[in-house]
Amino acid sequence: MKQSLNSAPLRLCVGVFVVFLLLLPALSVSAFDWGLLIDQSAEMGDVAGNMDSVMDEFSYTAGIIPWFSMPFGPAGKPSGNFYLSAGFTVEYYDEDVIFIPELLRTELSYKFGAGKEISVGRMYYTDPLGFIANGLFDGAQFSMDLGGIGKLGIGAWYTGLLYKKNTRIAMTKEDSDLYLLKLDYSNFVDTYFAPRRILAAIDWEKPDLSEAFRLKAALIGQFDVSGNDELYHSQYLGAKFTYPVNNFVFELGACLEFAEHKLDDETKFKFSLAGELGVAWLLPTSIRDRLTFTARLSSGTVEDSSFAAFVPVTTEYQGDILRAKLSGLTMLRLAYAVKPVESLLITLADSYFVLSDKGTYSGYPDGKEGHFLGNEISAKLSWFPLSDLQLNLLGGVFLPSMGNADSDGKALWRIELSAKISVF
Repeated sequence: MKQSLNSAPLRLCVGVFVVFLLLLPALSVSAFDWGLLIDQSAEMGDVAGNMDSVMDEFSYTAGIIPWFSMPFGPAGKPSGNFYLSAGFTVEYYDEDVIFIPELLRTELSYKFGAGKEISVGRMYYTDPLGFIANGLFDGAQFSMDLGGIGKLGIGAWYTGLLYKKNTRIAMTKEDSDLYLLKLDYSNFVDTYFAPRRILAAIDWEKPDLSEAFRLKAALIGQFDVSGNDELYHSQYLGAKFTYPVNNFVFELGACLEFAEHKLDDETKFKFSLAGELGVAWLLPTSIRDRLTFTARLSSGTVEDSSFAAFVPVTTEYQGDILRAKLSGLTMLRLAYAVKPVESLLITLADSYFVLSDKGTYSGYPDGKEGHFLGNEISAKLSWFPLSDLQLNLLGGVFLPSMGNADSDGKALWRIELSAKISVF
């Protein structure tokens, strides 16, 4: 293995896990809930993108996630809750076996007054659009119900104590280089943690703007405190509208980014745009099926101007096979999902990718002139044979031959089989 039980971080995580298991019987007299989730996945293929070079022909991941939840407050009317979870993962990748300890969602929340709540710890946050900042963050958030005005949330978080692979922050070249470094226990601090950034957000939601009209908006600030030679500070103003009409659901979102980019003692001020348009149609058939169209786009860099490529805080892959982030990229996706029986969900998708410029996407080959990157075809099968068992099979292919950016490039493919089991 890459590291042994002699490593201090590994001994610490094993110790915490053992203590957790030993305490469970003693805690059983209290009002609490706990469980264990086992997550395994095997993947093979040839995939590439902004966040990954070319993956090994085969990779395998096995993880165990214990969790614990306990309400607290007045008897019969608990007003707070404590949630603790951790991840212990063994990953086989690039002919190495690596053990990855991780503190997952660990949150203390408390409700007080009418519609007021405060949460502290490692918590989930996602922006209204879902592609600016999405995932676990360390910090605090306060939310309150303003009645007819809507719901307001204010939060601040830090990213430098999170595991880099699950956070997927790649705003600068140094961020990307750090992401690609393998976890090395002899240099744990410099190869485990995510880039150091402070995130602050003000969120507002109006779920009943009209009879069915829903609006979410957020003002997000990101501040680079990495101390690197290259620094990237950014602010985002984003909003998303949702409006269901009969069997249709329409979604429209937009984001404006302002950024301050410092590199080589030079500071540039930039602005960029990103947006999303979605239409979902619940088909009038005898089975439960849905047809969805999603268009997601972002601006590219215009030379000798302040108009630049959109840079999100965290990276959300825009394809199942093409692992690229929404930066200088446009994605058009048509998906059909059907549940022939209650325990089976089948999704078929076709996605096409267009480049907004020729320099942002790292996989763009030299000497090419086209903007049409190619087409991706994928399918996913999710089976729930038992309430505590889920099996997933994902497969697909990306075809650059269906574009003109790299029409001679080889096809990329991927097959993944995963299983999730709730033991308790």
